[in-house]
Amino acid sequence: MPLTDTLWPWAVGAVCLLLVLRCAARQRHPVLAVLAGAVCGLGVLAVMALLEPVSGIALPLNRFTAFVAAVLGVPGVVLLLLLQLIL
Repeated sequence: MPLTDTLWPWAVGAVCLLLVLRCAARQRHPVLAVLAGAVCGLGVLAVMALLEPVSGIALPLNRFTAFVAAVLGVPGVVLLLLLQLIL
């Protein structure tokens, strides 16, 4: 396995994290903005897991989905749903 195959997910994660931190830095309370986005994203992911039997929409709960939900918030969960629909 080439080194580039194992590094690209970390690079994408780092870029996403830098973008979120840059946007949060523009807020009046940047730490609170990051924490609120993370809590909202993880909350939506948890609600989706609870409503899976009713809605039939399932997102796997693993490190990747938790990271995307925590870093990108609710738009990250929507992105995961769209990726699941496309792939």
